[in-house]
Amino acid sequence: MSVMTEAGHRIPQALAQELVEPAAYADGRIQKAYAWLRQNEPLGVAEIEGVDPFWVVTRHEDILEISRQNDLFHNGDRSPTLVGQAADRKVREMMGGSPHLLRTLIHMDAPDHLKYRLLTQAWFMPQNLKRLEDQIRVLAKAAVAKMAGMVGPDGVGRCDFVQAVALHYPLRVIMSIMGVPQDDEPRMLKLTQELFGASDPELARDAGTPPAEREFDFSVIIDFSNYFRALSETKRAKPTEDLASLIANSQVDGQPISDLEAMSYYIIVATAGHDTTSSSTAGAMWALAENPAELAKVKADPLLIPSLVDESIRWTTPVKTFMRTVTTDTEFAGRQMKQGDWLMLCYASGNRDEAVFEDPQAFRVDRKPNRHLAFGYGAHLCLGQHLAKMEMRILWEELLPRLSELALDGDPAMSESAFVNGPKRLPIRFMMA
Repeated sequence: MSVMTEAGHRIPQALAQELVEPAAYADGRIQKAYAWLRQNEPLGVAEIEGVDPFWVVTRHEDILEISRQNDLFHNGDRSPTLVGQAADRKVREMMGGSPHLLRTLIHMDAPDHLKYRLLTQAWFMPQNLKRLEDQIRVLAKAAVAKMAGMVGPDGVGRCDFVQAVALHYPLRVIMSIMGVPQDDEPRMLKLTQELFGASDPELARDAGTPPAEREFDFSVIIDFSNYFRALSETKRAKPTEDLASLIANSQVDGQPISDLEAMSYYIIVATAGHDTTSSSTAGAMWALAENPAELAKVKADPLLIPSLVDESIRWTTPVKTFMRTVTTDTEFAGRQMKQGDWLMLCYASGNRDEAVFEDPQAFRVDRKPNRHLAFGYGAHLCLGQHLAKMEMRILWEELLPRLSELALDGDPAMSESAFVNGPKRLPIRFMMA
């Protein structure tokens, strides 16, 4: 890491601390911090004890431009997710000097990134997904039927929408595409929550671990790898028409991909492939419960459902941050950056940028245009974006015509994480036609 030289652009300590505090992403403080930074220090330096200094990128325009320049801002030179110095040292000791415990697409740069992306890209293109629409609609209908089954004799239904629908519907979709047996889905869900919720005392595997040491749980990665290694052996011996078979038998440059890269591929698809969609789905339901006029608007005009989907993704922005590393000394947005400098791209800030979004703190089902950054941009644009949007569209097409009344039925809660977070509880009261 180079020595940051922009002392004049140092972020106030209290705000810098919130950038790395998982609870700030759960209680809304992070959005207040982002708003101040966009206005006063949109590209400043955070200096926090136990963490290498990093640039904090909060404006939509700057996030977009950095995401375009993949040669200047790398994913793989350092960790692409925020980690403290102690965790970084531990990973490097375990991985022979590499800063990566996994080697997924988000850890790669050119030329490897494109080679590995192309292995599965066709699976996630709209023309291929069309053939899955009927299958996904069956799953959506089952999710709606499950909600309908929670309506009592008084005609009122009550549930935690996260637990009843939002977690399980996207999970079922991606696991069926991967070829993971349905009986193993509870295990996949638990491991995903432990991975992304490692800093949340309710979701972490070991809630007794001190908060400073909860960045991620190495044992969860091991459990994931052990599961997928066994699945991979099965798919090599008897390949079927699913994504797991494709990964198990993939080659790059004429050679089978390594065990690390195969396990990493499985894990990223099996976790990001449903968790982020679950969060956006629950985020939409939460926002609709709090904004009955918006619910009425989209119920009256089903053609607004795709717009509702995009707005819920912007509103929730499940992936809050990614990190990039500067590859050569450069000037960017008036700042002098050095080779090795670390940058935090704050997508949840860019998606509330007043310079891009009219009334960005409002949830609008008819927001047009909606140039949100929740899927990233450029070479690292989310591989599963079309699948995520299709899943959510189909669910709302099935649910909204039947949902006659909706309100919160208690206090919702967000997960505590500075990387990936979303609603972890959403008690609702509803009536169905």
